[in-house]
Amino acid sequence: MNTGSTIVPSANTQALFRHRPFLLFFIARGISSFAYQIAAVAVGWQVYALTHSAFDLGLIGLAQFLPVAGLTFFAGHAADRYPRQLVVRLCQIIEGTVAVFLAWGCAAGWLTVVEIFAAVTLLGAARAFESPAVSALLPGVVPEGLLQKGTALSASVFQAATIIGPALGGVIYAFHPAAPYAVMAAGWLLAGVLMGGIEVDRPVHPKEPPSVAWLSAGVGVMRRKQAIVATISLDLFAVLLGGATALLPVYAKDILHTGPWGLGVLRGAPAVGALLMTLWITRFPLNRRVGLRMFQAVIVFGAATILFGVSRSVPLSIIALVLMGASDMVSVVIRLSLVQLRTPDEMRGRVGAVNFLFINASNQLGEFESGFTAALFGAVPAVVLGGVGTIAVALLWMRLFPALRNVERLE
Repeated sequence: MNTGSTIVPSANTQALFRHRPFLLFFIARGISSFAYQIAAVAVGWQVYALTHSAFDLGLIGLAQFLPVAGLTFFAGHAADRYPRQLVVRLCQIIEGTVAVFLAWGCAAGWLTVVEIFAAVTLLGAARAFESPAVSALLPGVVPEGLLQKGTALSASVFQAATIIGPALGGVIYAFHPAAPYAVMAAGWLLAGVLMGGIEVDRPVHPKEPPSVAWLSAGVGVMRRKQAIVATISLDLFAVLLGGATALLPVYAKDILHTGPWGLGVLRGAPAVGALLMTLWITRFPLNRRVGLRMFQAVIVFGAATILFGVSRSVPLSIIALVLMGASDMVSVVIRLSLVQLRTPDEMRGRVGAVNFLFINASNQLGEFESGFTAALFGAVPAVVLGGVGTIAVALLWMRLFPALRNVERLE
């Protein structure tokens, strides 16, 4: 893939959006992400309103992670054995059905915390299959030579949805607690319809029958690629320690003294930074010293986490969250591009499933870790310690993995 100055970003972007498979993928991913971000606000606020427990907020992340941990190899198998757009479509239909259940229970008044956790667990199981299939599907709907730009645009629509979804979700929740779940259901079902219209340019046909070794082959590929192991493990520990977003309901209600709308704004702030950074990368691709750039981004993420932890001002907290989102997006683009470019197409589902396991370990277990430490020490010490730990991990990884630090280009 050529990422040099000979590429004209605007022309490439237009070419991608004129390509029907990518356009449908782009819209469906945005709508699905929109629904998921509404869910994060609605579930988090409702659980905290019912329990007033930071530990229970952490359990939301654990409930999402456990299905992923148990289904990783099967999800990778599905993404590499069956049409990936079909796998994604079925998962989105399941997610929409779960959202219908939540809307019905909330509107009727019988929805309990236990039932919310059960629904979140089902959503986690569906996402365990959906995410590796989405990741593996992307190279098949992008014209050859445009993977970094396609990855950045795919990430940008996710971040745009992450901006709009939480903010609007908070407003809708204030109107009626059942309304966000109804919007989620409509979004996921519509995304499933759009996925059904995708025809992949380069479909994958498995060359060998499934076996235990076939299922776990993604782990073997990753173990042989030191740069991939380093970047995924860096992301794992950095986000695991810096999972401040799980405590946003606590900050919104008890520290910054705002309501559901304020929680939505805070929840969307990292996505604003991520979207701005994505647009910058789309216009000016990462062409040199990408390994060092990744470490620098993680250090900025840790420093911004500390700033958010000590802030008592809504505007300053928003600025800190925007910085967190922007720095995290640099890491995301580099990690996804490295994984995709160094993985054979017929194995992208299995490798993507393992990658998704690490991502969820960092995100969902990070939420659990934040909730647990907040229950022990308080929300502010938990966030500050997480930011300090993130910086320490980045500095340590720079010494342990010189191969990642010395990666020059994404090609």
